[in-house]
Amino acid sequence: MTTQQILAVTVIMLMMAAFVWGRFRYDIVAACSLLVAVAVGVVPFNAAFKGFSDEIVIIVASALIVSAGVARSGLMETVVQRLTPGLTSVRGQLAVLVVTVTVLAAFVKNIGALAIMIPIAFQFARRSNVSPSVFLMPMAFGSLLGGLMTQIGTSPNIVVSRIRGEMTGHSFTMFDFTPVGATLAIVGVVFLVLFYWLVPQRTRETASMDEAIEIKNYVSEAKVSKDSSALGKTVGDLVKSAEGDAMVTSIIRGDRHMPPLPDAVLREDDVLLIEGDPKALDQIITQGKLVLSGERKPSADGRSAEIDAIEAVIVDGSPLIGLSARQLALFDRYDVNLLAVSRQGERIKERLGEIVFRLGDVIVLQGKDSNLPNILREFGCLPLARRPILLGSFRRGLIPLIVLILAMGTTAFGLLPVPIAFFAAAVAMVLFRTIPIRDVYSAINGPILVMLAALIPVSDALRTTGASDIIANWLTIFGHELPPYGALALILVTAMAVTPFLNNAATVLVMAPIATSFATGLGFRPEAFLMAVAIGAGCDFLTPIGHQCNTLVMGPGGYRFSDYPRLGLPLSIIIILVAVPALLYFWPLH
Repeated sequence: MTTQQILAVTVIMLMMAAFVWGRFRYDIVAACSLLVAVAVGVVPFNAAFKGFSDEIVIIVASALIVSAGVARSGLMETVVQRLTPGLTSVRGQLAVLVVTVTVLAAFVKNIGALAIMIPIAFQFARRSNVSPSVFLMPMAFGSLLGGLMTQIGTSPNIVVSRIRGEMTGHSFTMFDFTPVGATLAIVGVVFLVLFYWLVPQRTRETASMDEAIEIKNYVSEAKVSKDSSALGKTVGDLVKSAEGDAMVTSIIRGDRHMPPLPDAVLREDDVLLIEGDPKALDQIITQGKLVLSGERKPSADGRSAEIDAIEAVIVDGSPLIGLSARQLALFDRYDVNLLAVSRQGERIKERLGEIVFRLGDVIVLQGKDSNLPNILREFGCLPLARRPILLGSFRRGLIPLIVLILAMGTTAFGLLPVPIAFFAAAVAMVLFRTIPIRDVYSAINGPILVMLAALIPVSDALRTTGASDIIANWLTIFGHELPPYGALALILVTAMAVTPFLNNAATVLVMAPIATSFATGLGFRPEAFLMAVAIGAGCDFLTPIGHQCNTLVMGPGGYRFSDYPRLGLPLSIIIILVAVPALLYFWPLH
């Protein structure tokens, strides 16, 4: 090996060691690795930042925005409530998530299937009071397994089909991948459901102070209108969606306060006092199609992207103390709505507008984001660390789901490349105001994108220095000494090992010609070896960087680099043990 090849391999080995060590955050490790690679000359100056324009970065960033838009719509919560109302077992929830994402990934791009299911995973995590990390990594692995089942499920299958067509004149068809792919998917899903506990429960490394805020006794007020889906239903039916995190404390019918018995039937114009966590309040009001009492849109333009809700605590000396919202005429004088009030150690029984503010009360105000800082200053209130408050926010109904389905459909039918389709979907989410502009960049998750962008030129150094060609030659020499099943396993394992350093499509481009000549030299038909390359390139379960699905869940799941092999290594071994005999059975070598 030349000096440059040795340096390229050394930089990558040191980088992987730093990732596994976990002492420094992954984006810092990636950035330092890029600088070292440039310093020793294995990455040219003019290629150092090509990763920032790579389509993988665009796909991951766009998918995060699309997923955030779908989550904000509240549609996923509705789906969970209707399809799995009584499912509380973590293993049962995981089975639903993994099976669904695996089946979806067979027919749409696997990252799209994963993006649509991530909000449901968060909903299940809240229901079971576990970390989302329990669900997200198994779901990502399930999406990779699902992609193996059809030609369009994942990029390696598409690329290997094209290469077979160029080499033999007959490309693989849509369902040529199904017998082996479905076998691996079934075995893999069973393993993930049974051994999900190998994944450590994590919290997001990028978690901010807002996640430390835990105020669960907000009181809000909502009205049953003629268009409410809660009309004619019972109180028990209405609060079911909150899963114990919110309750109706009183029903006001005309001038009477009625006890909120579970079997009390709701009528038009009933006013409900609801107490609970802000997310649970929002679920009840959104799914019941209730109208927040006295709800009026701040500012005449009504542009939802400029309307915000903020939590603030009333401190000593505030002019609000001793007055109610009605006395202050909050909307008429200040152009803000009072959405909820929380008081420590006491249950509030008054209607929202009649609550007399006290020192220490926490209030949720809705108004133009440009005006809220001045209003809080005038009110003498101290804002809490910002966190998403969806209560009272404007939703765009089915639009986010339609946008995502269109993105997945255009990629499935080959109308648009994946980066263009998902970038367009992300822009559509902003244009249709399904996600406020202020939340777009927080949804993107910068550390993940920096890690990806920095690693792309570092990983490519194996190819540009010729180190990958040297490895391929060693592989061919070694393979001639193995039996047929050993030679097939060698190609599969090598493709798995190479994928983290190239992207999965590049792995196929590098490995497929090697596999074909390797098979021909041994006197075998090439189909099983080409399939092995596609499987290996589509099954990176050991790192967050080999496939964008693994990268997509790293930030939301709070995973460390070393977490992936805990579940991924035994799964990889199972895939190898099952794939080799399956390939030999469905694609005979002679």
